Amino acid sequence: MHTMSFDDLGKLPQGPVARILSQNNVRLQTTLTTPAGAPAARVLEALHSQHATLDMLQLLAHALPAREATWWACLAAREMGAVTASVTAAEAWVRQPGFESRLAARTALEAVATDDDTGFCAMAACFADGTMGPGALDDHAAPPGAVGAAVYGMVLIAVYADPAQTPTRQLDFLTRGLNIARGGSGQSEP
Repeated sequence: MHTMSFDDLGKLPQGPVARILSQNNVRLQTTLTTPAGAPAARVLEALHSQHATLDMLQLLAHALPAREATWWACLAAREMGAVTASVTAAEAWVRQPGFESRLAARTALEAVATDDDTGFCAMAACFADGTMGPGALDDHAAPPGAVGAAVYGMVLIAVYADPAQTPTRQLDFLTRGLNIARGGSGQSEP
């Protein structure tokens, strides 16, 4: 398997991954071999040694801060050539988080067609502060792990968009997610 570094993932929380998974109602498919208190970088390294790329993608989707995770989802959508109102609104929120940009993301989410997977981008931006959206929706909590689930969904759709390229795309999106976790823009690393 490709050699990968898990150093300097400064955007990931230093707390135990067990807490991240529990708070976001996430179950990995791979049995973790790390101690319960292990931080994300150590768990990612262990998952990598077990060739558990999909679990690594899911962990990153839930461990990255909402803004960075949403950006990763937007990169996935753009990788598929999808530049929709949902992607544009989510990117605007990433660039300038606030009420207006979240409202635009909520509006895009409400207008998304049922066959438009890029709605996951708008969903991530909309739920980013832990509520169902801005304004009156601020009084209602978003489901646990909503941002991470939306991001993971968009990344998976991009990974599997071309079945012949799936293994390459898994590695590419993992590399992009790790770059974002280091504070980068999500561009693939050499």
